[in-house]
Amino acid sequence: MQWQVLEAGQQRVDALEIVPVDFRDDAVLLYIHGGGFVFGSPKTHAAMVATLGRSLGLRAVLPRYRLAPETPFPGAFDDVRAAWDGLLQSGVSPSRIVIGGDSAGGALVLSLLAQLLADKAALPAGVFCFSPLTDLSYSGESFTKNAAIDAVLPAERAHAMAELYMSGHSAADPKASPIEGRFEGAPPVWITAGDTEILCDDSRRMVQLLKNAGVKTTFVEERDLPHVWPIFHNILPEARQTLDSLAVWIRQVLVQANES
Repeated sequence: MQWQVLEAGQQRVDALEIVPVDFRDDAVLLYIHGGGFVFGSPKTHAAMVATLGRSLGLRAVLPRYRLAPETPFPGAFDDVRAAWDGLLQSGVSPSRIVIGGDSAGGALVLSLLAQLLADKAALPAGVFCFSPLTDLSYSGESFTKNAAIDAVLPAERAHAMAELYMSGHSAADPKASPIEGRFEGAPPVWITAGDTEILCDDSRRMVQLLKNAGVKTTFVEERDLPHVWPIFHNILPEARQTLDSLAVWIRQVLVQANES
């Protein structure tokens, strides 16, 4: 692992680069960590992403975006966009990049995708999300229905983190809530979530929005698994199974993107 700097115009974003020993491909995993926009770092998610990258023989790049409350909305989004632009400016082809993220990182990934589409900019080969937050108004039924059984993400804490990040801005902004975005013309998207998560409906609704937009979408809803369970890949067999299934999908979208 080593730190690098991604530069896009006047913006500079530090990023953790993880290169597997058997690195054998020029493709890149651009991974955006979760943490409710207020905590977390590339290092908190490095082991999980390294496991995925190692199974694929791909290097991974994890940007260190600015966190709230010190940097409220849209600071994190701006940093993620700069990381994407910086990766392209470093010479990586967009069709050789797969973008992923979890929870709040999933929100940033999907919001980035919507913005790239709106800008008619270059697109990645595919996008994947673990338990993404897609609606910062928390209007999904599962937010209240599963509040008593979500073992990882307390509903009241989710509200508090969103308030720190949004700092008075509207949750209806697609840069905050990708459920408000438009996705016609998007590359394939893979999403997984657990049925006992307060954010389960965020995934269900996002998947429906993507399918309505004609996006090739894969949704895996698991029973009784916690928020962002793949991060527990050294403990839960189901976590490793999810990463293995995702790796198959990533291989497929990279091949498809470079055949077209």
